Amino acid sequence: QVQLVESGGGLVQPGGSLRLSCVASGIWFRNYHMGWYRQAPGKQRELVARITTGGGTNYADSVKGRFTISRDNAKNTVDLQMNGLKAEDTAVYYCNARPWSTVGGDVWGQGTQVTVSS
Repeated sequence: QVQLVESGGGLVQPGGSLRLSCVASGIWFRNYHMGWYRQAPGKQRELVARITTGGGTNYADSVKGRFTISRDNAKNTVDLQMNGLKAEDTAVYYCNARPWSTVGGDVWGQGTQVTVSS
């Protein structure tokens, strides 16, 4: 029953914009920190952006000033607005839900491909 469903991935040109969305079900959404991770071929999965239950945010240095994470607790959604996309942003992007409590583990989305290319 617990799942994260993503949408919005695709192919965009350098300098373009893309908005990723993730809807959660089967969890008490307001008690989960939400995040977006990405993994490129041959590289470790890295945290792109995170938004806590209290609304605080953190971003990877490589995306600061370009990406914005937001959440809507009424809709159980978390979005990632990506502007000024670069080829280096090409990766599989994963939605993540992490409970504030130690009871229960992380929930991961299926991953969505983002490709930035001319």
